[in-house]
Amino acid sequence: MSDPLQNRVTPFGEIVAVSARGAMMGNRGGRLHDDHKRLRRRRWASKAWICCELSFKGWHREVMAPRNTYTELFFLDEVTALAAGHRPCFECRRVDARAFAAAFPEKEARAGRMDEILHAERLAEHRIETTVGLPDGAVWADDQEAFTRRGGMILRWSPEGWHEMAKWRDKPVRLLTPPAVVTALCNGFEPRWHHAGGGSSDPASS
Repeated sequence: MSDPLQNRVTPFGEIVAVSARGAMMGNRGGRLHDDHKRLRRRRWASKAWICCELSFKGWHREVMAPRNTYTELFFLDEVTALAAGHRPCFECRRVDARAFAAAFPEKEARAGRMDEILHAERLAEHRIETTVGLPDGAVWADDQEAFTRRGGMILRWSPEGWHEMAKWRDKPVRLLTPPAVVTALCNGFEPRWHHAGGGSSDPASS
């Protein structure tokens, strides 16, 4: 078996090589890889970081092929993609993208405007004193691990899924999910969860 490609995105926005499969695909506005399917030094090509369906209209493409105009990235789920600073794609996920825009702090903002706001927030560090009051799906970091809340449960992220924590001692942490996305979650946007998401399975994300 060949080594996994470096195309899996963590909630920290890092692009890593792991064998676990992702439930959603996306890109960062262009090509990041070379002709040998290795990442170059840059980690984005434009401010348009999107989260897409794994399949759309029966289109087929070789991942990270030399001719590809963008680098295919993969996420455990949409909660992970949002934490990394990606937003729903307006082409393959039009309904979800419109719902996200409607819940965004600037109501019905166009894609370019959302990208400007999200890019500025991706480049900043956001510290919060407590996780109490964060909406389900907002992700924070404690040292090198990422966590979220769903239905009253605290979940820890791994490339394979979300794992329920026995306990969580609340304290100041780094917020990974951009503040504008946290607002969208508070306003009712419902992200897709991986089926190992600390409870009920979501057939759409398995």
